[in-house]
Amino acid sequence: MNPCSQNEPRPIRLVFELARADNPRLYDELVRFPQGAKRVNRLRVLAYDGLLAQYGVFAVDDARQVPPPVASEASKSATVSNDVFGPSLQE
Repeated sequence: MNPCSQNEPRPIRLVFELARADNPRLYDELVRFPQGAKRVNRLRVLAYDGLLAQYGVFAVDDARQVPPPVASEASKSATVSNDVFGPSLQE
């Protein structure tokens, strides 16, 4: 036997089922891709990015940023009052 092949880690094989009720965001993201390699690769990217974020390799500042609603007369005053809780102007 080749000694090099004995020291190499074996690949991990995963088979799992994900229901939308378990994790709606992840489900919605993965269902966009057809079954197969593209979906698996997307899951790999998401898992790797999550791992990097967990170890602080890159910061996730605006992870919960929601696009602003379309401004109407009623929402203008709400926008002004919501800015009170925004980040400070002084750094």
